[in-house]
Amino acid sequence: MTDAADPLDAGERLGTEELRALQLERLRASLRHAYEHVPFYRESFDKAGVRPEDCRTLADLARFPFTTKADLRANYPYGMFAVPRERIRRLHASSGTTGQPTVVGYTDRDLSVWADLVARSLRAAGGRPGDVVHVAYGYGLFTGGLGAHYGAERLGCTVVPASGGMTARQVRLILDLEPSVIMVTPSYMLTLLDEFERQGVDPRGTSLRVGVFGAEPWTEPMRREIEERFAIDAVDIYGLSEVIGPGVAQECVETKDGLHVWEDHFYPEIVDPVTGEVLPEGERGELVFTSLTKEAMPVVRYRTRDLTRLLPGTARVFRRMEKITGRSDDMVILRGVNLFPTQIEEIVLRTPGVAPHFQLRLTREGRLDALTVRAEARPDAPPEVREAAARSIIAAVKDGIGVSVRAEIVEPESLERSVGKIRRIVDLRSGGDG
Repeated sequence: MTDAADPLDAGERLGTEELRALQLERLRASLRHAYEHVPFYRESFDKAGVRPEDCRTLADLARFPFTTKADLRANYPYGMFAVPRERIRRLHASSGTTGQPTVVGYTDRDLSVWADLVARSLRAAGGRPGDVVHVAYGYGLFTGGLGAHYGAERLGCTVVPASGGMTARQVRLILDLEPSVIMVTPSYMLTLLDEFERQGVDPRGTSLRVGVFGAEPWTEPMRREIEERFAIDAVDIYGLSEVIGPGVAQECVETKDGLHVWEDHFYPEIVDPVTGEVLPEGERGELVFTSLTKEAMPVVRYRTRDLTRLLPGTARVFRRMEKITGRSDDMVILRGVNLFPTQIEEIVLRTPGVAPHFQLRLTREGRLDALTVRAEARPDAPPEVREAAARSIIAAVKDGIGVSVRAEIVEPESLERSVGKIRRIVDLRSGGDG
């Protein structure tokens, strides 16, 4: 994939004009592939009055219809596939906890491209051939574990397929096998941190030097918390199963200024979440992806629901996306005010006496919704510090977000711990998911 003299692969060495030409060539081919082999896309394009040959420039993509998660669910399980089922080498699927699961498939070539892109991502994060990589993403139908695993192997690393759970054993493996890289959700990294301290082990003294964190939104305060308490570089990786899995975009360790989208394989757009209008570069909105090289399941203008903005490239020629600030479907509208869990996370992480574990509980009192921030106290925080912390959180939410909430500082280790994607919002309203 690369040679010792040049750590970048061929795609990373493209100039801007070369990249745009390659994108257009691959985009036109992917639109044809989808139109000719996926009945959903043929019907969708025809209904919108467009055909693949109408895409003559990259800007023409805006004329094509969106794909949503509801479309994938409506075509469960194999309706979105563009190749015969016999060519599919692997299937992954969402959990289906909020409805019909979405199934994605991969050909041999798709799996090879995916491994290449995760290897590229891991190298951008600071990983190198020969590193021991501890993979604590969940294995199975979730794309995180196997995606990270094969990418690390493709880079030439030694992989510890730890998966999630058995936290005490994870700590023992890290101490005994001495990995230099860990790939895990940021919330589970905090769970591991608690376990290190419970065992009386200084987390700053381990062999770890890089953490590659993804699968859920996280904030700059959480980055600082992890980096300071583990003495590592913490970088972001982005992906979603509907597009391919982890490895769609990666933060470079030398800049830590947002995630470079691997634009030679995925074309990004930012659209207004309400109108669907494409927004100019630099404006915040909903992230939309079109795959450029996928065989088994091409996606055209897939609405991710993730909120971010696109910026010029820095460490690579590819454009950057800011860290995800939230998801449009994670947004809580509380008495007319839009609120995201990441906003609460920033407040909790800067509040003295409070650990970086919290949960939001939505209830209904009469005709009004109410929100309670439940945050864990640090073990050494006395009662008066806990009381001050609750008042501080209430005031910070009111001042910074503009809405009144309650706050409860609960006992250490009393909130549920994450072994995968964390559940930040517990909806206890009538008809909620709690």
